[in-house]
Amino acid sequence: MALITISGYPCSGKTWRAKQISDFIESKLNDPEYTGPQYKIVVISDHSLNISRSAYNDSRSEKPARGTLFTNLQRQISPNNIVILDAPNYIKGFRYQIYCAAREFKVRVATVFVVSTPDQCRARNEARPEGERYTADTLDNLIQRFEEPSSMVRWDSPLFTLLWTDDGIPSSDIWKAIMSGDVKPPNSGTLSITKAPTDALLNLENTTLATVSAIMSEQSSSGSYGGPMQLAITPTLTIKIMLRGRNVTLSELQRLKRQFVTVHKKAITLGTTEKGAVDWQEQSIAAKFVTYLEEHLH
Repeated sequence: MALITISGYPCSGKTWRAKQISDFIESKLNDPEYTGPQYKIVVISDHSLNISRSAYNDSRSEKPARGTLFTNLQRQISPNNIVILDAPNYIKGFRYQIYCAAREFKVRVATVFVVSTPDQCRARNEARPEGERYTADTLDNLIQRFEEPSSMVRWDSPLFTLLWTDDGIPSSDIWKAIMSGDVKPPNSGTLSITKAPTDALLNLENTTLATVSAIMSEQSSSGSYGGPMQLAITPTLTIKIMLRGRNVTLSELQRLKRQFVTVHKKAITLGTTEKGAVDWQEQSIAAKFVTYLEEHLH
């Protein structure tokens, strides 16, 4: 239903802000005046996934930690869940990956940027129990590498920035974003492509050839040129065609057949044509070919 990505320095107060947002959304869903559908609030964090602070000590261990975070995010995104991702999310490429996943599942998105000074983050880190701290070098490295969210890019929008001096959150704006914000369509690169059946090329060749033969046979037997014709493509398939008032030659039909087959061979490889699914049944191929002939025979 919605995904809220929390971003900020380590120890900047992201978990506190995530809880504020979660508590507010829960109170709105339980408000007697709210009459909409009920949603489940899911908070995903390093802590909930048992990802150690030491995972960020080097890139070799950090990469699988991000993979664990992303995999669990994909499992939780659904039309019935409001997911809050409470993690550093400091790399803009990772936030873009999150954004693409949200688009694929057709959920609304919002980004919350939690701002604190580096000195405040260091002081909070030192105040934590030893097992929950970042090493000083790791903390400084993460702060230095942090790529700040920007409202100018689509994967960080809409963006809500919370300063360390802010006691509350822009609750009404966040609520509006997740309840009535735009749902971006899936990126075409993430859509699965349905491959054509193994007999698609054979059906394409045989059906177009049978259509050409039926037209020549109908012209020969009726003795008339042009006008409406009833073509018997197969014993079980009959289709109508409207031709111009002249004799259509075999060479014309063969040329147009080759053009039609060449175009649709590409669709057999790609699985789609003109952004629509392809039906490779004889009836559908015959109907498309007849329309193609009517448009190209002058």
